[in-house]
Amino acid sequence: MALIGNLRERPVRRLSQLYAGLVLYGVSMALMVRSDLGLDPWDVFHQGLSELTGLSFGTVTIGVGALVLLLWIPLRQRPGLGTVSNVVVVGLVVDATLVLLPAGGPLGVRIALLITGIVANGAATALYLGARLGPGPRDGLMTGFVARRPRFSVRLVRTVIEITVLALGWLLGGTVGVGTVAYALAIGPLAQFFIPLVAVPPAKADDTDDESTVTAGDPSRAPATPAG
Repeated sequence: MALIGNLRERPVRRLSQLYAGLVLYGVSMALMVRSDLGLDPWDVFHQGLSELTGLSFGTVTIGVGALVLLLWIPLRQRPGLGTVSNVVVVGLVVDATLVLLPAGGPLGVRIALLITGIVANGAATALYLGARLGPGPRDGLMTGFVARRPRFSVRLVRTVIEITVLALGWLLGGTVGVGTVAYALAIGPLAQFFIPLVAVPPAKADDTDDESTVTAGDPSRAPATPAG
């Protein structure tokens, strides 16, 4: 699989934005974990696997991301630099942030952590997708499947996948709660708000590879919808 994403245009801006977004994404995940009020479907799954295996949340996130990326091969999806970086950076950052953030606390503090985490997640999604260096592995899995099976909509595929991982994560002990619902309702509008503010426009009208890395995002985390 060849890495997509042409870095000849605005490399410093795009790389800085990519990694700032991925770091912020990891921090936002940790904030929601520490709120203990519910996670997004994939993170419920990650947390459940972490409980089952004894591995850290971040290690599980990296492992699942790598396995999902392997599923791109039969779908003939091409990862970008941002895709591969997403697998590694987000997991490392979420573990480091969890070490720094204490668990528990008053309900008011936990609500603040949840709200901050969701808003930061929307901004992070906009940053890393706006850099046009590739969507996250989970996002690409959904859009790749739709590209191979066009009779299914992205919305339908996303819903089926996320309900599946949410149910599995809940059965494994992941946290489902008000935060899960709040994330589902807020992340699309937040990403749509932030992306126009930070998206790096293509320098050439025919910069199709780069442009596709933005539009390939998961509907829950991307413009019409993004990320990890």
